[in-house]
Formats: sequence, structure tokens, C-alpha cells
Amino acid sequence: MRQHEHTHGAPAPASATWPMAAQATVHCLTGCAIGEIVGMAIGTALSWHNAPTMALAIALAFVFGYSLTMRGVLRAGLDLRSAVRVALAADTVSILIMEIVDNATILAFPGAMDATLSDALFWGSLALSFLVAFVVTTPVNKWMIGKGKGHAVVHQYH
Repeated sequence: MRQHEHTHGAPAPASATWPMAAQATVHCLTGCAIGEIVGMAIGTALSWHNAPTMALAIALAFVFGYSLTMRGVLRAGLDLRSAVRVALAADTVSILIMEIVDNATILAFPGAMDATLSDALFWGSLALSFLVAFVVTTPVNKWMIGKGKGHAVVHQYH
């Protein structure tokens, strides 16, 4: 009997390239950015304190990040339950790292947490935080894809 390293439908490790990792990171960052911008805009417009605004932005980053992946795999024919499992497997680590890095960047940026939607500081610090998150998360995604994890589980549905 021949042994297989990967069973139960798990994808075989992909040949992870930097362009592949960058593409996966951009995909993940797109959902995160949409969620974070919406969350921060809502919290800032409603004059919420920093903690609830960040909590909303982080929650929406996960929602939008998972939703973008689910949209694609649902279109590929997966049922909702399977699509949720694929999205969780594909995006959780990537989104988590992005959220830690970009929120830490914003927290470290002087005055960013007190900026309003009309301030260039709000948008500039947010853009910088996304750039830093991209740079930090891309090598993680490359490693995960090489191990058959992360966005590698989505590639079979493209």
C-alpha cells in the first residue's frame, strides 16, 4: 500500500513563488483594507473611542477577508459550509498577522489614533499600516503556500 503524505482532500504543497505569495497577500489585504476602512470610518464618524473603533475595524476586516474568498469558492461550486471551511483555512493566519501588524503600526504612528476622516494623517497612517502589513505577511504566505496551507487551499478552486 502506497502512503500519501496528504490525505482527506488536503492540497499537496504548492511550489511557492514570491509572485504567488504577493498575489495571495494582496487578495487578503484587499478584504482587510475594506473592512478596516469601513470600521474606522464608522467609528470615527460616530466619535467612538479608539478601542471600540479598532474592534469594529478588526471584526470587519475578518468578515470582508473571508467574504472575498467565499465568493470565489462558492462560484466554483462549493456549498456554504465547505466555503466557510476553505475561507477559514485560507485566510485566518494571514488576516490575523495583517491585523496585528497594521494596528500596531497605526498605534505607533504619532497622532494617528486621534485623526479624523478629513485628516491626511488618518489616510496616510492607514496606507502606511497596510504597506507594512503587506511586507510582513507576504513571507508568511509564501511559507504557508509552500506547506500546502493558507491560500494554497483556495488554488484548487480557481
